Amino acid sequence: MTGGTVVVLGPVGDNFGAGFTGGMAFIYDPEATFERRINPDTLLWSRLASAHWDGVLKRLVERHVQETGSRLAARLLNNWAQEREHFWHVVPKEYARYLAQPMADAAAVAAE
Repeated sequence: MTGGTVVVLGPVGDNFGAGFTGGMAFIYDPEATFERRINPDTLLWSRLASAHWDGVLKRLVERHVQETGSRLAARLLNNWAQEREHFWHVVPKEYARYLAQPMADAAAVAAE
């Protein structure tokens, strides 16, 4: 991927993100297997740590429900406070500095 934003609600394959040079991804990972599949050489990833990006992701999932009627996405929205914890926010290392908002809010960074 070289730009844009993607929300993945299913499993990803091995070496996720190889060739990913721009844009961002939100990965739903209720089984906690994503970190074993990611290409760590070129990507940054964290659980949602920003109110801004949480809002962006939620709006994308809402749009998906509106356009497709996805039951999974609707279930995620109905339990958002819990389900949001299962998402990863992923960006290429070189692209992170160009984000309109940082990946983490200042309060989240201070808590680390």
